[in-house]
Amino acid sequence: MKAKFYEFIQKYQSFFRFVIVGFINTFNYYVIYLSLVYFKMPYIGSHSIAFGVSMIGSFYLNCYFTYRTKPTLAKFFQFPLTYVVNYTVTTASLFIFVDLLHLNKFFAPLISMVLPIPFTYMVSKWILVKEN
Repeated sequence: MKAKFYEFIQKYQSFFRFVIVGFINTFNYYVIYLSLVYFKMPYIGSHSIAFGVSMIGSFYLNCYFTYRTKPTLAKFFQFPLTYVVNYTVTTASLFIFVDLLHLNKFFAPLISMVLPIPFTYMVSKWILVKEN
């Protein structure tokens, strides 16, 4: 039983590290988002700034921790492509949750950040692990 569990962890270790980075990234995003909303910045602007800052942190954490690869300038400029769909899905769902479903603007980003995780993992792995 222990051997199978260990094999499972070994097989999916980069995904588990990706999830850890995701939690760290989400925490950073949320702190920045809440801070900006607190200081009366509109929630979409707060979301956009927090998203951009957390994306830079995510790049370095994913390079060094998740995939154990060297960050390069080429990868740095390609990495935002992983977030095009992520940003679109989270922004659209944030709008839907806050403006249409009237969820609390402090809680809604936590729900919308979960939706694009599988896509972001696959694309970030492809960009960060491939040879440049």
